[in-house]
Amino acid sequence: MELDMEGMDVNWLAVLAATLIGFVIGFLWYGPLFGKQWMAASGMTEEKAQQGNMAKIFGFSFIFQALMAVCLAFFLADPSIGLQEGAYYGFLTGFGWVAPAIAITSLFEQRSWSYISIHASYWIVVFTLMGLILGAWK
Repeated sequence: MELDMEGMDVNWLAVLAATLIGFVIGFLWYGPLFGKQWMAASGMTEEKAQQGNMAKIFGFSFIFQALMAVCLAFFLADPSIGLQEGAYYGFLTGFGWVAPAIAITSLFEQRSWSYISIHASYWIVVFTLMGLILGAWK
């Protein structure tokens, strides 16, 4: 099997933008939009959140977000993929792969449907926007 990478360039600025979109959406999602519901569903408290090593949390989060954006960029690198296809494939990534993985793990951890819904829908939105950025910005 031969992999032809000709014409499948990755825009690294788009990858950076796709990486950062997760932080922007995360700030909104786990803050003003669903912060109280997430804290209740996960058992998180303000005190416990403040005890976390924020440099470690945000540093590794950036690395993992970047890894996801790079992998999605390679999937979407075909020049025929534009904004609409990118958003669609990003949605399918979130809805078809990530959300079920979160649901499976959460069910074994005996988490609530609220917990599953908050996290799964976050990733569906993030991957849809990542795909939109990566598909549009070639």
